[in-house]
Amino acid sequence: MMKSKKSLLACALGTSLLLGGCQAVNTTSGGAVGVDRKQYMFSMLSSDEVNQSYAQDYQQTLGDASNKGMLDKTSATAKRVQRIADRLVAQAPTFRPDCAAWKWEVNLIKSDELNANCGPGGKIIFYTGLIDKLQLTDDEIAAVMGHEIAHALREHGREAMSKAYGVGALKQIALLAGAPQGAVALSDNGVNLLMTLPNSRDNENEADLIGLELAARAGYNPNAAISLWNKMSKASEGAPPEFLSTHPASTSRISSLQAAIPKVMPLYQQAKKS
Repeated sequence: MMKSKKSLLACALGTSLLLGGCQAVNTTSGGAVGVDRKQYMFSMLSSDEVNQSYAQDYQQTLGDASNKGMLDKTSATAKRVQRIADRLVAQAPTFRPDCAAWKWEVNLIKSDELNANCGPGGKIIFYTGLIDKLQLTDDEIAAVMGHEIAHALREHGREAMSKAYGVGALKQIALLAGAPQGAVALSDNGVNLLMTLPNSRDNENEADLIGLELAARAGYNPNAAISLWNKMSKASEGAPPEFLSTHPASTSRISSLQAAIPKVMPLYQQAKKS
């Protein structure tokens, strides 16, 4: 009985600490596309810490690419990617003003990979394979890059880390309280099915919508998002490209983008005039 009381006390204390360290935040404004989902982050996992940690990994990636002669800083494609990034980054403070102080970077790596990403703090990497193999237009590059920048603005990486931390802590609390190992394993599956996967789809939808608006505000045709994902779908008919392992293409994604285009088209038309 004494052990049970101690376990319950530890469980209650652990749960209290866990909930106390979790904060509901809005990382960005909703924009014309209306992204307004509340996000839950652990306060001990600060934006600055995540950004600094990722910046170190980013520099390591660039260093490895440079040592292999794969880092492209001078080609026409590298300059093209930089020019598109500059226009998109200039619009990013529309969604969160503090990102104007981020140390934004964009780098092109010569590789057959069909991949691109923007990590925490605005660290962008593009791979030549994505541009060359899919023959991307400037508008389509902007669609990819806007999507990736949106992930960084919304801090989806920090959100995923917070979620993983919370799930791990809850597992420890459950074991401490005497829950059977089998029940904890079943809980894992439930969390993955009911929380992790739906939120992953939410994150992708948010990045699609914010990316669409960023591109439109920067003067890139939002319809390019549709042609981009059609190209991605065709590319996935064989061995799926690396990009699609974390950014699955689907008819529902394209439908969602098509529904949002009328919301951002006036922004594109205004940007083209100016």
